[in-house]
Amino acid sequence: MGNSLHNKIYLGRRSVALSTKRVQAMVCVAAFASIGLVWLVIRAFQ
Repeated sequence: MGNSLHNKIYLGRRSVALSTKRVQAMVCVAAFASIGLVWLVIRAFQ
C-alpha cells in the first residue's frame, strides 16, 4: 500500500488532485448551478 498511486500523488504534489478533469468538471458544474440559482432568486424578487 505504501507504493500506491494515491500515495505517490498525495506525497508528490498535492495540487495534482485539484487539477484533475473530474474536479474541474465538478467546479464548473457547481459554478453554473450557483449562477443559475442566483438568477432564479433575482427573478423571483423582481
